[in-house]
Amino acid sequence: MRVSKKTKGSIIGGILIGFLILAGCGQQKGTGGPSGPAEVAVVTVHPEKVTITTELSGRTSAYRVAEIRPQVSGLIQKRLFVEGSDVKAGQALYQIDPAPFQAALDNAKAGLSRAEANLTAIRSKAERMRELAADKAVSQQDYDDAAAALKQTEADIQYWKATVETARINLGYTRIPAPITGRIGKSNVTEGALVTAHQPLALATIQQLDPIYVDVPQSTTEMLRLQRSLADGRLNHGGKKQNRVRLILEDSTPYSLEGTFQFRDITVDQTTGSVMLRVVIPNPKGLLLPGMFVRAVVQEGINTQAILIPQQAVTRDPKGNPQTLIVDAEEKVQLRSLTLERAMGDRWLVSSGLAPGDRVIIEGIQKAKPGAPAKIVPLGSGSEIKGGGRDNTAPPAAKSN
Repeated sequence: MRVSKKTKGSIIGGILIGFLILAGCGQQKGTGGPSGPAEVAVVTVHPEKVTITTELSGRTSAYRVAEIRPQVSGLIQKRLFVEGSDVKAGQALYQIDPAPFQAALDNAKAGLSRAEANLTAIRSKAERMRELAADKAVSQQDYDDAAAALKQTEADIQYWKATVETARINLGYTRIPAPITGRIGKSNVTEGALVTAHQPLALATIQQLDPIYVDVPQSTTEMLRLQRSLADGRLNHGGKKQNRVRLILEDSTPYSLEGTFQFRDITVDQTTGSVMLRVVIPNPKGLLLPGMFVRAVVQEGINTQAILIPQQAVTRDPKGNPQTLIVDAEEKVQLRSLTLERAMGDRWLVSSGLAPGDRVIIEGIQKAKPGAPAKIVPLGSGSEIKGGGRDNTAPPAAKSN
């Protein structure tokens, strides 16, 4: 029996359509069934003991500053130091022309000698007049005049003694010494300059740089938060180490020596709403200079029951509130809202929302749905959860350590 070409084509087309229908049914049968519980990796929350620190920006300032000013007027004869060098307390810095002050001292000494020379004769005369007055040999007025002359001479002697001392002090002021040990800056005058006593312009400035101060502003908001944490028992002082401070330099390198927190100012700056913290830092090599910008890592206290979770486990709802997914005791996914205090490295410090023993999902978050069952698998196992975690969209928190 012969079959036409048209009939053959119809038969072949029907066979192909049948195969396609069977293949579609098989594909639907393979994919249409339930997928089973989502595979997730979790970390179990355990309280930890962590040191809470705060990184604050500040500037260095000299430990002591002395502005050198003349105490007498005169002509600068010599400058006795090298600009930028280290000087010691008592070292001579400038020499003012001493000639007029030496002459004033000599004149005062001469006046004292003259007064002392007259004293013997006047005292003898006053004693004789006293004896004669007792015998009525001289009038009372003569005796009173002799006694007054004696007292005047004694007063002259005291005056000239004070004048001599003043002249000696002024002569000493012609040599201007360093009041403190430190590093001296540039000189504002040269030899031959005329200076006046207590002039506004300092001749030079000495700064003590070892140790050195670091002044760090802290907002009153942070100060109140810290006080509440200590009062609530979430932090303790941590003993003597509480006052230790570390520095990070402008090039982001850590400073090798630790400082000591000295005091917190009692006045709030009205323009910035902050109080000043003062830290004392050893500076034996002179690496830190006044006015440098640094970051101070200040230890706030120790949290003995801190709850930390990886940052990848935290997501944000449409309003920006932090949240995370956990697996409960019935192996179901539950959504938890969190209160985050700060970032510590690659983890978040959680203030509320989690309890010890909670199992927080850190991989497979995209497939986990609240209320749905979940299957816990080892961290990083299987292609189902690799790369399943969402990007952490939490805004960066203040650096703490």
